[in-house]
Amino acid sequence: MTATDTALQAAPAQKARGYWATVGRRLTRDKVSMVCALILLAILLAALLAPYLHLADPYQGSMVRRLRHIGTPGYPLGTDELGRDMLSRLIYGGRLSLLIGILPVVLAFIIGTSLGLVAGYAGGWLNTAIMRTVDVFYAFPSVLLAIAISGVLGAGIVNSIVSLTVVFVPQITRVAESVTTGVRNLDFVDAARASGAGALTIMRVHMLGNVLGPIFVYSTGLISVSMILAAGLSFLGLGTKPPEPEWGLMLNTLRTAIYVNPWVAAMPGVMIFAVSICFNLLSDGLRSAMDIRN
Repeated sequence: MTATDTALQAAPAQKARGYWATVGRRLTRDKVSMVCALILLAILLAALLAPYLHLADPYQGSMVRRLRHIGTPGYPLGTDELGRDMLSRLIYGGRLSLLIGILPVVLAFIIGTSLGLVAGYAGGWLNTAIMRTVDVFYAFPSVLLAIAISGVLGAGIVNSIVSLTVVFVPQITRVAESVTTGVRNLDFVDAARASGAGALTIMRVHMLGNVLGPIFVYSTGLISVSMILAAGLSFLGLGTKPPEPEWGLMLNTLRTAIYVNPWVAAMPGVMIFAVSICFNLLSDGLRSAMDIRN
């Protein structure tokens, strides 16, 4: 026995790293994704903890101190067109903006994954019925469909969430159906079917874990689109109603002040851009981390 063989026997056996552990390890090594995740975490925590940060009342204004510039004593980010503290309104506005931007994607992810999984596994007439119905909604541009649904339902936070959910369900359903169709006839599915497992058991136990990754990555990328669409609906008066602080609505109300105090007027747009680009870059990093072949 050589010294090398002795060393190999003495060395403790290392536990094989699982797929998701490998993905997490690769993602933490992506500096861009980690910076974006930290920025999003900071914004989310600030929005959630806003009542405990001793901020100024986001609804109380004064015409005497309207449109104060950045750096004004007591108002580090200035004031809006009604004299309300911009820092307070931006932080409180993140609560509604993140809610309207993220929740529709979460709901669409649940609904779209379920529909796509059923359509991809069942095939035949059920696949045709589901996918042709989805194609009717998918044929319309996302912006026009969201505006049309919100226009019919009326302005409001709940109606905005419903309209954006309807917009994203067809997109996620198509991705879920495509991925499910690709794994429907693989050996492990045939083995489960031969063992007598029912359709629901096969989809839930054997297929869901294998198709969830690509759908999740795609859905993460939709959050940036959802943030922009939600802000657009509020900007057009089809989303959040005044005087609630929301970034899209704030951008609308401050548009007349763009020539008087452009920095203050641009802040809601900067927040929308920053959160959207962070979600987009984080989605790209997650997609690269999940491609363990590279």
